[in-house]
Amino acid sequence: MDKELRDGATGNIDAATKVGKLVAERAKAAGVSQVAFDRSGFKYHGRVKALADAAREGGLEF
Repeated sequence: MDKELRDGATGNIDAATKVGKLVAERAKAAGVSQVAFDRSGFKYHGRVKALADAAREGGLEF
């Protein structure tokens, strides 16, 4: 995780949202617009949902 993200809150919904936005930015910069999202058995709520929603808002297609 980047130092700028580690300095803020970690392990909560706000942090997951920031990570989702960062993933979307980096993917778009690399020319990736479509991705697969594997939640690895975790329920789709809370941090998992926040990360996915932020990535979608950032322009990634799931």
